[in-house]
Amino acid sequence: MRSRAERRAGGRTAYWLIMLPALLMLVLLYLVPLFDVLLTSVTDPKPGFGNYGILFTSASVQKTLVTTLRIAGITTVTALLLGYLVAYAMRAATTQRQRIMLFCVLLPFWISVLVRSFAWLTLLGGHGVIKGLLMDSGLIDEPLSLVRNETGVLIGMVHVMLPYAILTLYANMLGIDAGLVAAARSLGASRGQAFRMVFLPLTRPGLIGAGTLVFILSLGFFVTPALLGGGKVLMIAEYVAIQINDTLRWGLGTMLATTLMISVLGALWALSRVIDVRRLFGA
Repeated sequence: MRSRAERRAGGRTAYWLIMLPALLMLVLLYLVPLFDVLLTSVTDPKPGFGNYGILFTSASVQKTLVTTLRIAGITTVTALLLGYLVAYAMRAATTQRQRIMLFCVLLPFWISVLVRSFAWLTLLGGHGVIKGLLMDSGLIDEPLSLVRNETGVLIGMVHVMLPYAILTLYANMLGIDAGLVAAARSLGASRGQAFRMVFLPLTRPGLIGAGTLVFILSLGFFVTPALLGGGKVLMIAEYVAIQINDTLRWGLGTMLATTLMISVLGALWALSRVIDVRRLFGA
């Protein structure tokens, strides 16, 4: 009869044999290409860190980085504000209305980002529905410029990112005991005080998680800025595509991609110093 130690060793062996195909796929399809990107960033056009020096000398690269951070930041703040309102309304709604609202939130996931961006391009364009409604109502006298600028990019990106913020905040709010707010009200707190002093602090992990998720995803946007920005709003992803596909400056393109990856990992590391990131994302 096998001993307990032998059974444990056999179980570990079986576990790693089952995990081996997934690990091989991870190495071949993810780690090897990632290493190739890192290697290209320090070897093309010549070995060294010259490509990374461009970060401090090129005005166009610096402008692209600032633009990306600014748009990602504004998108994050706007998505959090709107998402908080929707998630709070969903939590307070009846079960039937919650299902309807949840369906409306999930519906954009079934539509391609490309299709949604083209839809906004049509709605916000020179002869779009939104401009026509604003002019017919007398709110504006001249057509507003809502596309081929940051305004259109922000509208499109907030629309794409809003479901992520809503779902993260909604999941967090569902875990909050409603009796805590009721207890605060019974102790003499007003509705606003109960929300500000009890409910809002309890949703802080959801706000941090939703903000982190939306900001990281916003940094790598490509389709929406390319369409709604019309080439006038250049973010990192589009700049990398131009360097690799058009100018064939592989070193510069991979350097920016590596910088973006390091920035995301650095942001997650800094966040992990403050809160438990694994618990934040449901691990």
